[in-house]
Amino acid sequence: MPNLGFGELVIVFLIVMLIFGAGRLPQIGEGLGKAIRNLKRGLNTDDDIDVTPTEKQVPPESPPRVEDAEVVDKVESK
Repeated sequence: MPNLGFGELVIVFLIVMLIFGAGRLPQIGEGLGKAIRNLKRGLNTDDDIDVTPTEKQVPPESPPRVEDAEVVDKVESK
């Protein structure tokens, strides 16, 4: 990849200013900086996830009682 000199960087900067405008450049720079920081942080963190349980498991819920059930009569029409 060829090296970019000062002249090429100025041309790229002018094109970016024409496309986004001068007001958006600080927002673009801030977003780019945050993205780089998050990338560095993501590369430096440990990716292993600890899945060992810390508490006892909750027993399964008991089946519903008959008193809680709603009775619906079906009516057959002929």
